[in-house]
Amino acid sequence: MEQQNFEQPQTFFEKHKTLAKGLFIGFLVLLMLIPTAYIMVLVTERAHRQNEVIAEISDKWAKEQTITGPVISVPYYVDVKNKDGGTVRSKRALYLLPEQLSINGKVMPEIRHRSIYDVTVYRSDLVLQGSFDPTVLKAKYDLADDLDWNNAQLIVGINDARGLEEEPQLKWADTSTYLETSLAYIKNIDETLSADIKFNSNEKTNFRITLKLKGTGQLYFTPSGKTTTVNLSSTWSTPAFDGKYLPDRTPKLSDSGFSASWKILQASRGYPQCWSDDTQPDFQKSAFGVKLIQQADHYTKTERSVKYAILIISLTFLVFFFIEMLQKKSVHLLQYILVGIALCVFYTLLLSISEYAGFNIAYLIAATATVSLITWYIKNIFSKNKVALAFAAALSSLYIYVFFLIQLKDYALLFGSIGLFIILAIVMYYSRNIDWYNSSKTKKIN
Repeated sequence: MEQQNFEQPQTFFEKHKTLAKGLFIGFLVLLMLIPTAYIMVLVTERAHRQNEVIAEISDKWAKEQTITGPVISVPYYVDVKNKDGGTVRSKRALYLLPEQLSINGKVMPEIRHRSIYDVTVYRSDLVLQGSFDPTVLKAKYDLADDLDWNNAQLIVGINDARGLEEEPQLKWADTSTYLETSLAYIKNIDETLSADIKFNSNEKTNFRITLKLKGTGQLYFTPSGKTTTVNLSSTWSTPAFDGKYLPDRTPKLSDSGFSASWKILQASRGYPQCWSDDTQPDFQKSAFGVKLIQQADHYTKTERSVKYAILIISLTFLVFFFIEMLQKKSVHLLQYILVGIALCVFYTLLLSISEYAGFNIAYLIAATATVSLITWYIKNIFSKNKVALAFAAALSSLYIYVFFLIQLKDYALLFGSIGLFIILAIVMYYSRNIDWYNSSKTKKIN
């Protein structure tokens, strides 16, 4: 009797092997986000260390500077009743801002090195000049007979007096003197410089202040004048104009430096020309100026690169999976994991090399090393140079695309969306002829 052979029915996993493998690869993509999250923490820690170095150098050099004023304090005396019913003479003050204030300055940046970090510091030559009009006080306050004009003070606020490289000089009318550290109080001002002056109550008085001041990172001013003009120039080529006001004309920028100017009117600054000592305005809210930013912040760019990790890992796995389907050869899941680890190591290479060589060179080195390693691995898996070169071209294009997005900044979303649409179209085009129902009949590779 002839023996019959019955074909054993396929299990559910065998019938849907391609679908199961695709789902597991999707799970691997999500799993690879765990090491990228740790890499993001590492980038944050290194950036925090850089900020600590900046703070350490600032503590020894001078911190960020904001020039406030000048302000004139004019004392007067009033009779105040005490607890016993008698009266005592109490000293008060009125404050006056300049009618005109013109600030002209040059900023000379320097790069200080500590460990592997660079910190931008600066020296500056500043000249503040303008005039004060005493009739503003006389018109607003009915204290003309009580004001002690001969004991007035001119006050200038700064953030860090350690930044003074020379004695600040004041020319008041025809008299020259120096500004000295004082205890004069101005709201939210860390340190003040002042000089005693004799204020002629019947006419405007001109002044000129010369400051040689150093600081770290940024230099700000407050619009103290009824009309304030500021003109700054520097050899720094990558400034950031910041604060409440932007330059009133387009700044001139070039590789050799910048020049910028501001003009601010009293009506736009938010506080009056004069006030009494019980109503101090907050000058810091109106501060403006320039930041000397680093041209390439490699930590920021590395952080942005890590944010694209899910794109690189998922698309690399997708290309790997398609090659597997097209070549009819099964790739072990462990080999997917090894490729995923290589993609994650790219970011640690990028971070570590960028601290020494800058972001662009580090990206080139890390991407070249990663693409070469994975291409060599693909070549050994499929034993075909053509397949390996095609994979290398796809992965290289992906890294170039991400680098392009990082440089774009403001247009990254637009070109990122267009790029993803093009990638999706390419995937759909090359997957149109795959027989997904029979794709499980493949040769296994270990």
